Amino acid sequence: MKKNGFSGDDSITLLAKGVQLRGEIRVEGTVRIDGRLEGEIHTKGQVIIGEDGLVQGTISAGTVVSSGRIKANVTALERVQLLKTATLIGEIHAPLLMMEEGAKLQGLTDMGVNSWTDEIPKLPGMVRELSSHRAKQVVVIEKDAGQ
Repeated sequence: MKKNGFSGDDSITLLAKGVQLRGEIRVEGTVRIDGRLEGEIHTKGQVIIGEDGLVQGTISAGTVVSSGRIKANVTALERVQLLKTATLIGEIHAPLLMMEEGAKLQGLTDMGVNSWTDEIPKLPGMVRELSSHRAKQVVVIEKDAGQ
């Protein structure tokens, strides 16, 4: 039996280049968008937007990886990754945002930080005062070449 590169229950939903869809996609596995979607994507898995892909609406996923265009509110449980050709206009709600050089983002990002304490965190016990780490002056005594 020929292996197809997928293991077990993995499933991929593909919106191919040149296909336009208005509506809602609800799946458990991976969604790859190389066409145009105006609507919503809901999955616990991964959403991949290819270079030719365009999503307008809402994305809710475990992970979002884009090299295409997104004009949407994006919520990811794990991370949002924008590759160098990606453009995202909208809101991002995710604990981790990764952007390659060249990716473009306009909008709001929320990584779950509500506040911080006014107390400065203490350094580990082995780190002493900065003044003890200042360079010491070194004096070079020249030796006579004839000795």
